[in-house]
Amino acid sequence: MQSSLLEHYDLAQVVLYLFWIFFAGLIFYLQREAQREGYPLEVDTQPGRFRAKSLLFYPPAKTFDMPHGGTRTAPNGLADTRSIAGAPTGRFPGAPLEPTGTNPMLDSIGPGSWAERSDTPDLTLEGSNKIVPLRVAGSYSLSSRDPDPRGFSVMGCDYENGGKVVDLWVDRSECLIRYIEIEVPDGKKTRNVLLPMTFAVIQTSPARVKVEAVTGAQLAHVPATAKPDSVTLLEEDKICAYYGAGTLYALRKRQEPLI
Repeated sequence: MQSSLLEHYDLAQVVLYLFWIFFAGLIFYLQREAQREGYPLEVDTQPGRFRAKSLLFYPPAKTFDMPHGGTRTAPNGLADTRSIAGAPTGRFPGAPLEPTGTNPMLDSIGPGSWAERSDTPDLTLEGSNKIVPLRVAGSYSLSSRDPDPRGFSVMGCDYENGGKVVDLWVDRSECLIRYIEIEVPDGKKTRNVLLPMTFAVIQTSPARVKVEAVTGAQLAHVPATAKPDSVTLLEEDKICAYYGAGTLYALRKRQEPLI
């Protein structure tokens, strides 16, 4: 009986059809799960108004237990209520925004965009702050083979001095330096801001830190952290966005065509 059944069916073709069904189901599942955050989309010309939800691909709300307590529900259907300091460059939906604020690097436009992340520090598996200055992470130190930039001057893309390195911030989960802490002028006083390590070039001859993203004077306007020894996820996004925006808005010539 078994042999006669196989005579009428191509087993390889049946397996292929089953694979297609499985793969289609996987695509459907991943598409729904990918739309938990940031969906439904807002209408470009009518802020606060959502586009119609997809009956097939819009997922039902799901509540997640966070690793260090609390819950998070997504999608939550909440609109981004931030006032945008930008104006469309055209009269069509999806037109690029042009910053309108006094400092375009703080307007959350283009390469300077930042997301409304949680205003709490990122944590290690043990529940302690993941990114902290070396003055707090006492068991961490720099390798003797690496240059120690503490005390180095910080120079912007215009070769002007913008501040001085006072400390380094380490990621205790990855065991690497995430930020350079800089002392910058603030009127008649000074304040400390963070420079992402990915935007810094440490030079030993002469001893300085070079930042191509912004000018020396613009370092004084980097968004600050609420606490001197910790940085929240939201603050990280704003700080990195500031330097990202500088790659386009720090100098007027960067916004012009190459040709």
